[in-house]
Amino acid sequence: MQQGYTYSRVAPIGRDFDPSFKPQLAPAEMLALGVFGGRYMTDCGDEFPADWFSRARLSPGRRDPTINRFGVDASQPLAVWRAKGWIHPDDPRGWFQWYCRYFTGRRHPDDARQIGRWRAFGRHLAQLRRACPEGAMACRPRQRQALLHWAYDSRRV
Repeated sequence: MQQGYTYSRVAPIGRDFDPSFKPQLAPAEMLALGVFGGRYMTDCGDEFPADWFSRARLSPGRRDPTINRFGVDASQPLAVWRAKGWIHPDDPRGWFQWYCRYFTGRRHPDDARQIGRWRAFGRHLAQLRRACPEGAMACRPRQRQALLHWAYDSRRV
């Protein structure tokens, strides 16, 4: 957890989500599949359940896209996210940090905005369905990886 920031968990872990927010993957599943080049969460593991990291694919050094489920880099640098105003100061690592905290029961004034961003990203599932034969995991790997970063499971497409 970043220095000087505290929060309360008011909902049971993994439950009582906003009705419009239906992520297909839990944070532990995402980490086990390989997201963000293995660099996400390497310095804040004590904030989240230890079992999330038992199968996590993490990089001990620099970000490594080969760790990602689809073996490609599908991330923009955090500086880009900051420049676009997408980062809330309480979640300086961005959407996934918000999601992990939401999943563990934190509710926050930024929830509606983040859920809206998640819902908008779902358009990429429709694009995959139109462009890729069912089960063709090699079709649009960057888009599939990006969906995985947003808790969408493109392996079902």
